[in-house]
Amino acid sequence: MEAKAIGRYLRMSPQKARLVVDLIRGKKVNDALATLELCPKKPARLVAKVVRSAVANAVQLYKVDVDTLVVKRITVDGGPMLKRWRPRAMGRATRIRRRMSHVTVVVGEQ
Repeated sequence: MEAKAIGRYLRMSPQKARLVVDLIRGKKVNDALATLELCPKKPARLVAKVVRSAVANAVQLYKVDVDTLVVKRITVDGGPMLKRWRPRAMGRATRIRRRMSHVTVVVGEQ
């Protein structure tokens, strides 16, 4: 029994989000949420929201106990980029790429 939640188009770079996701992979859900609560990085808040959604899906669909759930798989994939321009010296311009992420969380029983 596995339940899944996907957070799409999250405004954080995949590289920074993967640093947070690596902290909770394989942990129990309660421990993972506690770790994310104490993590000072911005992606921690957004990843915690997706983890809570996966837990809610598991409870709703399969009537499982939250204490038995584990983060089985969690991945961060790149999403689309917002492309912007910043003026530079001598009339030039530099491209700025504002990256987005797709976070997939699968929780299941041990």
